[in-house]
Amino acid sequence: MQQGFDRVQYLAMQSEHIAARRAQFGGKLYLEFGGKLFDDMHASRVLPGFTPDNKIEMLETMREDVEVVLAISGKDIAHNKQRADFGISYEADVLRLIDGFRSRDLHVGSVVVTQVTDDNSQARAFRRKLERLGLKVYRHNPIKGYPNDVKHIVSDAGFGRNEYIETERSVVVVTGPGPGSGKMATCLSQLYHDHQRGIRSGYAKYETFPIWNLPLDHPVNIAYEAATADLGDVNMIDPYHLAAYGEQVVNYNRDVEVFPVLNQLFETLIGESPYKSPTDMGVNMVGFCISDEAACVRASEQEVIRRWFKSAVHERAEMLEPDASERIALLMSQLGITQADRPVVGPANAVEKRTKAPAAAIELPGGEVVTGKTSALLGASSAMLINALKTLANIDDRIQLLSPDSIEPIQQLKTGILGSENPRLHTDEV
Repeated sequence: MQQGFDRVQYLAMQSEHIAARRAQFGGKLYLEFGGKLFDDMHASRVLPGFTPDNKIEMLETMREDVEVVLAISGKDIAHNKQRADFGISYEADVLRLIDGFRSRDLHVGSVVVTQVTDDNSQARAFRRKLERLGLKVYRHNPIKGYPNDVKHIVSDAGFGRNEYIETERSVVVVTGPGPGSGKMATCLSQLYHDHQRGIRSGYAKYETFPIWNLPLDHPVNIAYEAATADLGDVNMIDPYHLAAYGEQVVNYNRDVEVFPVLNQLFETLIGESPYKSPTDMGVNMVGFCISDEAACVRASEQEVIRRWFKSAVHERAEMLEPDASERIALLMSQLGITQADRPVVGPANAVEKRTKAPAAAIELPGGEVVTGKTSALLGASSAMLINALKTLANIDDRIQLLSPDSIEPIQQLKTGILGSENPRLHTDEV
């Protein structure tokens, strides 16, 4: 695939901008990191050249100044909330993230368990587990009226009840296993306690998408809407930025909606707000590092179509209303694309029509499309993977990598002993 993103430029520009924002406050910077740090596959799909761990690599360039604080919600611990992509609990993901940061020689200062109530025994048990591992753990409490009752929040009965997180370095990256972990509230609580102690500090936010300095209807930003269709996120022109600077930039509905409250919190905390718009709070430099816009446009259009198929499959499997897929279909219409614009769709449908059975197709790195059909021995996806391996290894298509004599005993085991109704080998069995 043609590269469209300059990752080397990004590593330099992004770290420099974070350092400049820290210098603006003259002390410590609490940097809320949204999205995925280690495995941002969405960014790597819509910005060809952006590697899934690009953001971690960027932090590595300033590792001497960076400290990581991981936030996890006590409510998520109590409900055993799972990461849908990995199938692991948020608790397990915190441990995974700690190992990941340490493997890159990034300092993990502590873990904060947020929104902890006195009756949350699961959160207490998790805290003890972390402490036995030698980690510093802090507790933050639910705050009545958060985020709207600013007077109560910015008081001894609000942020004042939270434990103060002792930090050592000048850039404190606050991240967590998923949305709702309490990252922003943790940063604001720290600002309150720093202010009480006479420590100069500030807050900024890093979100990769939407990209603020690309047009609202740019395919890269539309691909973000498709990715969050199940959450109902909507990209929009930042009205506060437009009013302050006369400049149209892109943000999303949740940040725009909460900004007046955040602004009031800043004014109460430190006397005046350093920001005139939610976009001002961000430090994202990704938009400046796009090296081939046409390549990113093509990749983003493909991502929107992929998201439609993913949503349609999920809705069908879970017997849900087609809300997300219909929302994505509108985005596809806006871009002037259809499902048939995905290169694998036509070949897969052609094989299905010819064989009158399910078929599959995959596009190889060189652009070649390989198909697979359903047979008595293999499912369509299994056949597709075998055919792809043969193509990549330049093996003659007439050669059988798996002989029927070796497959049939496995099928007998599946149906006769293990009770499976489908004798065909699946992708995890070939």
